[in-house]
Amino acid sequence: MIEGLLPELEVIRKDFPILERTLPGGIPLVYLDSANTSQKPQVVIDTMVDHLEHHNANIARAMHVLGAESTEAFESARDRVAAFINAPSRDEVIFTKNASEALNLVANTLAWKGPHQLGEGDEVVITEMEHHSNIVPWQLVTERTGATLRWFGLTDDGHLDLTNIDDLITERTKVVSLTWVSNMLGTINPVAEITRRAHEVGALVVVDASQAAPQLPIDLTSCDAASRPDFVAFTGHKVVGPTGIGVLWGRREALEALPPFLGGGEMIETVRMESSTYAGIPHKFEAGTPPIVEAIGLGAAVDYLTHIGMDAIHLHEQVVTGYALDGLATVPGLTVLGPLDPTQRGGAISFELAGVHPHDVATVLDTRGIAVRAGHHCAKPAHARFGVQSSVRMSSYLYTTPAEIDALIEGLHFTRDYFKVS
Repeated sequence: MIEGLLPELEVIRKDFPILERTLPGGIPLVYLDSANTSQKPQVVIDTMVDHLEHHNANIARAMHVLGAESTEAFESARDRVAAFINAPSRDEVIFTKNASEALNLVANTLAWKGPHQLGEGDEVVITEMEHHSNIVPWQLVTERTGATLRWFGLTDDGHLDLTNIDDLITERTKVVSLTWVSNMLGTINPVAEITRRAHEVGALVVVDASQAAPQLPIDLTSCDAASRPDFVAFTGHKVVGPTGIGVLWGRREALEALPPFLGGGEMIETVRMESSTYAGIPHKFEAGTPPIVEAIGLGAAVDYLTHIGMDAIHLHEQVVTGYALDGLATVPGLTVLGPLDPTQRGGAISFELAGVHPHDVATVLDTRGIAVRAGHHCAKPAHARFGVQSSVRMSSYLYTTPAEIDALIEGLHFTRDYFKVS
């Protein structure tokens, strides 16, 4: 056993039924695409099935036993998510359909109303390594409001270039939005440092934690107010939870200053034909019937991760990532995009293999049961920065073993031989 791996790794793997699957020809599945979506433990699957079989009803509406049970399970999931990120208040946890909706919620409402409303002369700062979900909403909102969009560039080794931070974050800056962990480069960004600088000029900070929440401990209460972001978004399906559920955490004062995002049932206090008044947080931002069973599944998922321990998961990811980087270095013609120090990055590793298109690499690996991703990973600007259109990405998680990394490296050597790369 390599030091730092989860000691109960084989037990954990048995929690994920899909990992026992064999592909056509009896080939075992080697799943290295967890940055795309994580696999689900049996407890999440069972929790969702149990709710649908025995407790299914709409929440906060029905005055019967099933309605009460469903409401209690849904709100219990909010408590569990709040505990997972150690939120100051459970009411600061908003359920959305995914991280993209959470980020769009903040971007759009900042254009509409409130003390932080964007307008001409204001600036929004993002980074060149963002997922499209944290680029396009800010492009749209700055186009509509006349504000200016600016961004941090990247260094050659895949870090944010902070040399011009004082030129980028100024008294004109209203919002700074950045990823905590890059989904393409794997880079872990200095969120606290950038947040402190943004708060010095009165800017709001929005953090996309979609790649951070699965593998880094998040503690929103222990960090001081100066270095605590104002909004944090992540998605359920990357933290061993279901698809169709995301989370927006927001500082209470910041959430209360935003107007509603969607109008409909449950987000109101009262409705008259002339006008309406709105419910307090979190319900103000949860119009209509929410993703009930998905939220309940997410609650089970974060409980599962908490039971294992996020510190232990983070160490496991670092060890597996380091092992993978060492293995990839043995493949001739392979270039890793992003930091080469496993302590500075997450578990997603993008790379090029000289002479072979990324789609061809992924296809050959798939014939050997190895699931990776090929393409631009919804991070086209970051690829353009490094002069490539696409890349292959392998990504590990708490259930990944060194043997699976060995299979990947062997598969890459086979791929070079298959395409007769010299």
